[in-house]
Amino acid sequence: MAKQPQPISPMKNFFAGGFGGVCLVFVGHPLDTIKVRIQTQPKPVPGIPAAYSGTFDCFKKTLVKEGVRGLYKGMAAPIIGVTPMFAVCFFGFGLGKKLQQKHPEDTLTYPQLFAAGMLSGVFTTAIMAPGERIKCLLQIQAASGDVKYAGPMDCAKQLYREAGIRGVYKGTVLTLMRDVPASGMYFMTYEWLKNILTPEGHSVSELSVPKILFAGGMAGIFNWAVAIPPDVLKSRFQTAPAGKYPNGFRDVLRELIREEGIGSLYKGFTAVMLRAFPANAACFLGFEVAMKFLNWLSPNL
Repeated sequence: MAKQPQPISPMKNFFAGGFGGVCLVFVGHPLDTIKVRIQTQPKPVPGIPAAYSGTFDCFKKTLVKEGVRGLYKGMAAPIIGVTPMFAVCFFGFGLGKKLQQKHPEDTLTYPQLFAAGMLSGVFTTAIMAPGERIKCLLQIQAASGDVKYAGPMDCAKQLYREAGIRGVYKGTVLTLMRDVPASGMYFMTYEWLKNILTPEGHSVSELSVPKILFAGGMAGIFNWAVAIPPDVLKSRFQTAPAGKYPNGFRDVLRELIREEGIGSLYKGFTAVMLRAFPANAACFLGFEVAMKFLNWLSPNL
């Protein structure tokens, strides 16, 4: 295993992660919109065709009906939430690594990196859950044409007015179920690929841009391979009318399996995977560039 750059700085991870998150949103949001619309469209009724036959049909219809702006519906919520969320995510990963080191020069094993990644998933849920709820509602609203919310802040106010803080945080358990194992896979895969791609005797900090993009993109693929089933459940649950699923995700799971089969847990797979590689490649490249800048600006932080 290639030696990791030392020492680990959770605070630098915080700032660099925030910048990486902004890069991810700008690259990945259009396909995230497509993913959510496919995941939440109801089962087709005989004689009435589905709104979208697949990823590319959804993409085409969104462009024709709403233009390029339609692909960026609801982006304000993740932009507002994603900078602190990814900052906290990378901070949690840095802290998880630091807590497992007995000495600053220790190189962590892959299970330790996975555990550090899972900690980051716990850290981000407090920010991620309401941002995801608002984003999904705005994306679905744009597709249906039934305008209820004027924007992210109006959506948050209405949710709070209707059901208090629980309405804003609806879907938190499913967000945890998605992000804790997926984040472990995400960071472990990235570190594993960086080590594999680093020539013997060199530091991972010397990796070229194409190698960073590849490692980051593949980390996104592995992350979503784990995250898609709970993400489908989360999208359905967070956009459902109040009271539809009194027993939470268990009711969503039963309904999906009963009506659409086990394959329904992978709805939006194509959109997710098309988005995962470029978005996360951009995220990790942004993170690495910001980290190099911070190391130059304040080497002792």
